[in-house]
Amino acid sequence: MASLERNNKILLDLVQQPGNNLCADCGAPEPDWASYTLGVFVCLNCSGLHRNLPAVSRVKSIRLDFWDDSLVEFMRKWGNSAAKAIYEKCVPAFFYQPQQKDCIVLKDQWIRAKYERREFTGENYFQQAYYSDLFESTLWKKGKDNKQFLKRIFLLSRKDFTLRYFIKEDSKLPKAVISMKDLNAVFQPEKINHAHGLQISYMHDKRTRNLFVYHEKGQVIVSLFNAIRATRLAYLLKKHPTLRDNDLIPQLTVNCLKEGYMEKTGPTHREPFKKRWFTLCSMNRKLLYYKSPLDATEQGAVFIGTESHSYSASESSRQSLRGNRWHCGIRLETPERQFLFMCEQEQEQKEWLEAFRKVISQPMTPEDYANEASMRRGK
Repeated sequence: MASLERNNKILLDLVQQPGNNLCADCGAPEPDWASYTLGVFVCLNCSGLHRNLPAVSRVKSIRLDFWDDSLVEFMRKWGNSAAKAIYEKCVPAFFYQPQQKDCIVLKDQWIRAKYERREFTGENYFQQAYYSDLFESTLWKKGKDNKQFLKRIFLLSRKDFTLRYFIKEDSKLPKAVISMKDLNAVFQPEKINHAHGLQISYMHDKRTRNLFVYHEKGQVIVSLFNAIRATRLAYLLKKHPTLRDNDLIPQLTVNCLKEGYMEKTGPTHREPFKKRWFTLCSMNRKLLYYKSPLDATEQGAVFIGTESHSYSASESSRQSLRGNRWHCGIRLETPERQFLFMCEQEQEQKEWLEAFRKVISQPMTPEDYANEASMRRGK
């Protein structure tokens, strides 16, 4: 008869080995669950997603559950590295592999793609929708000037590196033609209030335009996301033929560094403070602000350069200013202007300062200098 104490000790030793010491699906440290049908060690959150695939994966706690000798031997034989060699054998370079902090739909579809649909074993490598030169899908899209979501037809083309969307199926002309040059896509389930919510951003008339969309099926929206990444990679490879895939992967889609509400005053600091939604992206070094999180178009943008070019971020103790309800201040210095923001809590102030300083510490690229000059000309 198997010894509970002995077998759990063996499993605890196995999970500390390189490869097993991180969740097989999201990379979270110290996983304490395992799939005894797949032979992988996973974290608590991913174990819950494995439970949705009973025909493929069965999970147990390596600390609390009883393990039979044969199951322990199976885990000893397999483990994360051996399973990865099979289930992740042919993952495309552009395919997004979720991390611990990513949203549920990304992790769920990554797990289903690997183990349920076996997309990366080499058996059906080029049969997936995200490989197609044309990807078409009907999505629910939020209206530009209202909160209503309406069905729109989206067409992604790898031939001319564009994303188009149409109001009706029989529409001859698209409502918008979006170039891959400045397009970004990021999942925003909490902001959009849908588990499959995706935000697509691009430049239109020198301003950032946001589309908020979702699809009822997780597989469809994640396939679109990866198709966008595939199209972005093809575009960047054509634009930079001397660069390799690994050099361009970080540029395909980028999560914002920090988002949230702050209060903002005008250039003289005597104007009333107004509450605005701010988004900071490290890739384009821009701080964007909106009236509300689901605004279609930015109200304004601030370029953030480096310290050597007279950019800095620091705490501000000026509290008795006109109209401000919050008192945790931030002073953002640029060559043209000093910006003053107020945060509601000290923790928010700390997080914003860390985000600003992270961008300021990054060296500027030639493209950054061009963007900075373009924004100055536009003012």
